[in-house]
Amino acid sequence: MSLDWFTEVELHRETNNKEHRTSEISVEELIVRRGQSFKLTLKLAQPFKSGFDQLTMTAETGNYPSEDLGTRSRFGVPDKVPRSASAKAVWKAELHKSSSPETGILILIITPPADTPIGEYKLSARHKDKEKKLANLSVLFNPWIPDDWVFMPNEAERQEYVMNEQGLIYRGGGSFISPMSWDFGQFEKDMVKICMKLLDKNIKHWLNPADDVSARCNPIYVSRVVSAMINSADEGGILMGNWGNDFSGGLAPTHWSGSYVILKKWYESYYQPVKFGQCWVFAGVMCSVMRLLGIPCRVVTNFQSAHDTNKNLTIDTYFDSKGVKKKESSDSIWNFHVWVEGWMKRPDLAEDGKYDGWQVVDPTPQERSEDIFCCGPTSLVAILNGETDLKYDVPFVFAEVNADSVYWLDKSDGSKVKIFTDTKTVGQNISTKSVGSNKRMDITDTYKHKEGTAKERNVFKYAIDKLENGTMLPRNIGGTAARVMSEALEMNDETRPNERTPSSLPQSQLLIRFEEVSKPEKGKDVNLKLIVSSDSNIPKTFSINISVQRMMYTGQPTGNIQTEVMEQKLLPGKDLTIPILVPFSTYHKYMIHSQTMSITTVITDLRNKENVYLASNRVVLTNPPISITVSGVSRVNQEMTAEVVFMNPVNETLRNCILTLSGCGLLIGEENTELPNLLPNNRVRVKIVFVPHKIGERTLLVNFSCTAFRDIKTSCTVNIKP
Repeated sequence: MSLDWFTEVELHRETNNKEHRTSEISVEELIVRRGQSFKLTLKLAQPFKSGFDQLTMTAETGNYPSEDLGTRSRFGVPDKVPRSASAKAVWKAELHKSSSPETGILILIITPPADTPIGEYKLSARHKDKEKKLANLSVLFNPWIPDDWVFMPNEAERQEYVMNEQGLIYRGGGSFISPMSWDFGQFEKDMVKICMKLLDKNIKHWLNPADDVSARCNPIYVSRVVSAMINSADEGGILMGNWGNDFSGGLAPTHWSGSYVILKKWYESYYQPVKFGQCWVFAGVMCSVMRLLGIPCRVVTNFQSAHDTNKNLTIDTYFDSKGVKKKESSDSIWNFHVWVEGWMKRPDLAEDGKYDGWQVVDPTPQERSEDIFCCGPTSLVAILNGETDLKYDVPFVFAEVNADSVYWLDKSDGSKVKIFTDTKTVGQNISTKSVGSNKRMDITDTYKHKEGTAKERNVFKYAIDKLENGTMLPRNIGGTAARVMSEALEMNDETRPNERTPSSLPQSQLLIRFEEVSKPEKGKDVNLKLIVSSDSNIPKTFSINISVQRMMYTGQPTGNIQTEVMEQKLLPGKDLTIPILVPFSTYHKYMIHSQTMSITTVITDLRNKENVYLASNRVVLTNPPISITVSGVSRVNQEMTAEVVFMNPVNETLRNCILTLSGCGLLIGEENTELPNLLPNNRVRVKIVFVPHKIGERTLLVNFSCTAFRDIKTSCTVNIKP
């Protein structure tokens, strides 16, 4: 670069980026981490006299740079640069000992401070009366240095939570937990530009761009902005949510296997929301952005996750007399819900570091927080201790893992009978990928004390007390916090019409359980057994209603599949076993876009019809198997072959078959292959050639869709050598 009074400027991109652990992103652009020095060499057209000459440098970010806001810094060699007395985030430059000022060669060691706002910077220099632009560079958070609020002391964890481009997201329900490979791809092409544009498109930037850019020094602020921008519920966001059955105009959330395709599509469409996403997609995309920006991040799944809309830490679920779940309550218990955790200090909550560490940040648009659809960062320590008066959004996240569940029978006469209260079901098997391996790590004990212990109940009572007597309610659904709090308490305390107290229930106990006869799998009949036993010493005759419904993973019923009604006699000391068969031909049309069915029984004692019993079971159907193998030399820029095999398990022809392959470092974006119709019980075998373009351990992801099955996935790992 020729610059009049400079003959050359060398940015040492390859060396600097390698030292700053950003060379995976690019060696064509200068990308550095704050709080860490980088090298820049200037060759002047004349000697530099250290005792007389002054080199003044300026680093600026945003459209309204200001020294007082930390978005403009003046510094130099020697450091005699006049600056504002209240200047923040002052950069530093030093001459390296190998410089040769007498020949005009200045090797500069430049350090952006550990509290500088992240972003895209312009670096310029003034020598005597001439000023020249030197470079554009990007500055990221730095979890490798103690002065940065995102500092993470363990190197293995930094490698996992910042540098790993592949991961696992857990889904399922009940005791069925299924890992899904996810391609974070945070170091793919243009990811810095995409993520910086994401920050610029947030609503706070529109309202006050100068303050917004200045606040990017703070990972608390940045993570909250990212949480809002991943969803499109407010203007400009990346992903549009869709929890229905109609995905026309886009792709079903189950289609996606990685973040980069989504982020790139948003960027290249001039920031139109990508259709469609659900919680695990929102979380996967957010994790990619956080890792790119330098905030350690992991994806977390909470099974049996409560969505408490009225802020009373109770989830009410209603069933009719046939066992059909009703939509009467806006509360729900999701089979699973996925969010992310970001690692950062929380000096806004305590100076002693009590609340530092992992923070829940949830990009799924569920409720508004400070008038924007976002959630967090919420300290795990605050959740564990039930400190629901702290910011941000502790009551909402606390309820997701701790709420009590109350089950009601809505009788034909309009009365409601409380069947039972469950204090243990919500918040189970909270899971994330282990560091350095694909094993599941259970982190439930970081969110809650062991169910059934006095400590857990005491924390629950403490959380309710904080909500009732605290001075703030961070989340709101309109109106003032005081009004919303009042409404929540009224709903909790009022007597429901014709509600029956537990003392009016029968004294004899009925034990009801469901057992699987075979593994529930799409394409096959679902077989279960309903087993009923009693402690009564007299025979009883029951009316038994069994209802099967399609359920969204969010716990909402969306279709009645079948209902059975029968009379059965239960003998003393004997089990009553009732087979439940849900044929594939019956459930197929309901379950194309769903994996979960709810099977509920309502049992009425015909001698005393006031004695009513209810039990419900969620069945998660697995997909038919699909396999992938890879052959060829595992070297960068050399051809490899992937072979995918799938057998049609049903007695119908599969049409509109599409195979999608993806994997950062292996393919650019997604590669789609249309397949011929697949006859019943026939096998398709597809070979696809690809050329890896990055070294290291990489994951190849496969997605298969057709008329009968949607988004059957598998993956394999390949280690690409130089």
